[in-house]
Amino acid sequence: MSMGGLFSGILVALLTSAVMAGGAQALPIVSAPPLPSLPDFSGGAVKAEPIKTATGSPQNPFMADSPFSNIHNDAWMSDAYDVPGPLGRNLTTSSGAAQAGICSSILFDGQGRILTVCSSTVAAPQARLVDPDTLEVLATYNLPNAPALPDSKPYQNFAGGGYFYLDNLGRIVVATKTDHLFILAVDPATSQFELIRDFDLTPVLDPAADRISSALPDYKGRIWFVGKQTGKIGVLDKKTGRIKAIELGQSIQNSFAVGKDGIYVATDRAMYRFGLTKGGVPRTEWKKKYANSGIVKPGQAEAGTGTTPTIMKGGYVAITDNADPMNVVVYRTAKKLKGKSRVVCQVPVFRKGKSATENSLIGTGRSLLVENNYGYTDIFADGADQVVTEPGFARVDIRKDGKGCRKVWTSYAERAPSVVSKLSTKTGLIYTYTRPPEPSGSQGYYWTAIRFKNGKTAWSKYSGPGFVFNNNYSGMALGPNKRAYLGVAGGIISLRDN
Repeated sequence: MSMGGLFSGILVALLTSAVMAGGAQALPIVSAPPLPSLPDFSGGAVKAEPIKTATGSPQNPFMADSPFSNIHNDAWMSDAYDVPGPLGRNLTTSSGAAQAGICSSILFDGQGRILTVCSSTVAAPQARLVDPDTLEVLATYNLPNAPALPDSKPYQNFAGGGYFYLDNLGRIVVATKTDHLFILAVDPATSQFELIRDFDLTPVLDPAADRISSALPDYKGRIWFVGKQTGKIGVLDKKTGRIKAIELGQSIQNSFAVGKDGIYVATDRAMYRFGLTKGGVPRTEWKKKYANSGIVKPGQAEAGTGTTPTIMKGGYVAITDNADPMNVVVYRTAKKLKGKSRVVCQVPVFRKGKSATENSLIGTGRSLLVENNYGYTDIFADGADQVVTEPGFARVDIRKDGKGCRKVWTSYAERAPSVVSKLSTKTGLIYTYTRPPEPSGSQGYYWTAIRFKNGKTAWSKYSGPGFVFNNNYSGMALGPNKRAYLGVAGGIISLRDN
């Protein structure tokens, strides 16, 4: 893309980002129909094929009800919903334009309203309350801003709002770019945000050198957090304000998973389980290095795993490594092992020289789903010079006896540049966001559903073209109203059966 085209795209995004003040309906994101070479819809409506085995994730008592507590749905980071999504019946798309910022995590309060935090490279991160039907922005709250650290990639930096969670009172708990932890509530009388608590974590984190990747509560209500640059592992006691932390000296790009037995963190070098000493200090309970090519593959934020760990029923946790081709790696979670290997399996997925992911595995029962993001560059590379991302989705199952894994299917039919895909156990569909190649370079984005059972594409529905419809690593969300939602550069888009 030329610089003129780049700035034109930014200008269009800004001009179309205003929300209709005082109106019931948000202004839509300016779009265009698909080129004649690209269909508006392909496939057909399907019948639900419920998956008998649900995720199995226990409810964390200090988080909002699963699957609406964080970008990965629950404390196990399953990315699976036990609620239905669209089946492809006369699909209707809608959008709500909003000011600069991509709403990576879309969650829902007790009234079904959208709660989100939207990050931007040109403005402060912003918490938003959004009407789920009209996509009108009902309230906003600007979070503290701070300059990006020197080693940060602007469109692959998820600190300062990319990750947040809803607590058991339905409040936003979010780490700021100033290394504070904010608790925000929506006032029931005014429907406006108010700051409830402000925890200062700078006694153990230097804002000039480190940013909080993510924060989550354990099953006793203590809030754990991880530092991206230094590999800081910290825990906050909300009652006393006491903070205890250790430093690994490794990078932690993504979020982490919380089990009843421990905290599971993947750095750029190894997989860890953490607990606490009697004095409340984080300690390593086990550590296992994974294969790493040392290469930052296109689509990755760094040379390491691109996945948040996913906890599985039966005592397992899984990530992808950074081998070539990359592997789905499954570990036993037990603190101590009796005659068993820590690693259950390492299953290579996708083609050599063309495999990478920057999104968490989907986990349900004994099944893991992985997508290929190899080739994605950044949000502005949406012209003819955009590198077309490599296709690939795969399903890997842990054997019932726990002695290894098997690859159930691999599909190269779809290309998902960067979305956090989701599974509905009620419909048996994987919901993703794809971008097929188009000879002219004017490629369009599609809502796409893939069958969990066999990896075959069920249907695809056109979303829109170019910069304003790029999601840049944001997560697909299924609402309690059976609609699908996604944050994109131009605002929020949604999809529903009609």
